[in-house]
Amino acid sequence: MSTIPTVNAVIADTPYTVTLSDGRGHRWLGDEPAELQGADAGPDPHHLLLSSLGACTAITLKMYAARKGWPLTGTEVTLQFNPDGAPPAGVNHIQRRIALHGELSAEQRERLLQIANACPIHKVLSGEIQIASVLDPGE
Repeated sequence: MSTIPTVNAVIADTPYTVTLSDGRGHRWLGDEPAELQGADAGPDPHHLLLSSLGACTAITLKMYAARKGWPLTGTEVTLQFNPDGAPPAGVNHIQRRIALHGELSAEQRERLLQIANACPIHKVLSGEIQIASVLDPGE
């Protein structure tokens, strides 16, 4: 099994419904809402992007707190993409609100916020990204 994260996205006859798979047996759908002529069979691409950051944040905080033996009993991460509307000068904004549950000290809560800002997907999204697009030679 490859350790390089890979996702395959396939679209066929249903307009805008995309079947996504990760090569590990997981399959899920992405789509556009009905008002954009989609079938609304799954989250749209912006929600899929936010879900990656939300999942990574929650998992990273859970792992860190467990390793430290801290009483983090739950985490809720709420994300919004460009909450103030269209971004000025093309700079997108993601607002992440983190609710930490459990009897945590102020110092533990502050450290967990620092850890959230260091989760792997946060690092990817806040760093420089290069996307190399190539065409498959086809059939």
